[in-house]
Amino acid sequence: MRVFATLVRRELGASFASPTGYVIIAGVQFLLGMSLWIVLKALNGQSFDMPVTEAFYNNGLCWLVLLLAPPVITMRTFALEKLTGTYETLMTAPVGDLQVVLAKFSGALLFYLATWTPVLLYPVLLKHYTPGFGQVDVGALAGTFIGMLLYGSVYIALGCMASALTRSQIIAAMNTFALGLGLFLIGYLGVILQPKPGWQKAVFDHMSMIDHMRDFTRGIVDTRHVTYYLSLTTLFLFFTLKAVESRRWK
Repeated sequence: MRVFATLVRRELGASFASPTGYVIIAGVQFLLGMSLWIVLKALNGQSFDMPVTEAFYNNGLCWLVLLLAPPVITMRTFALEKLTGTYETLMTAPVGDLQVVLAKFSGALLFYLATWTPVLLYPVLLKHYTPGFGQVDVGALAGTFIGMLLYGSVYIALGCMASALTRSQIIAAMNTFALGLGLFLIGYLGVILQPKPGWQKAVFDHMSMIDHMRDFTRGIVDTRHVTYYLSLTTLFLFFTLKAVESRRWK
């Protein structure tokens, strides 16, 4: 456990020590701030017929953050180690491959959560700029954060897998974005098949990242959604582990 904690600190420290890390944080805050501004403009002192967290989540800029942040956060996890020549040193240290994979995943996920932490102040801003709005539902806010954590874990695991397959950070980021966008768009196939209900539509609806996230923004933590996100995260981490272990086969 001590070795694992050391690896997580190493990964997290590298993210905050790099100027890229602060550029990522600034970019995320800009997009999320714009999302909040759009919600404030839409409210205009009026009440919504949906939780404000859902209105925030329905904003396109919020989804842009969810699609763009994980690729740039995870692109360095394994690719940079290979590029700088520290990969073999790390992998020959007295630490298991699984520990390395989980440590890099955990460090990247913690950094991802750090980029979302300022959102906790948004209810204060909403109350200040829309006095008639009232209180943000604590349950909806907590549910949204749980959803963002689970959603982010899927894309962070996907990013680790992509980074483990290449020496180039740019290629890792592009592959993560492409695969993540494909996973995101799968849900729209259910909409396309709307006039033809059947098992195909049911499958695509179940795979929709958007639909699974929507209940969280309403304060509903459904075990089906939790299981779906955790299953995808585990699957991508398994592929990452196999990619790391493949060095022994060469």
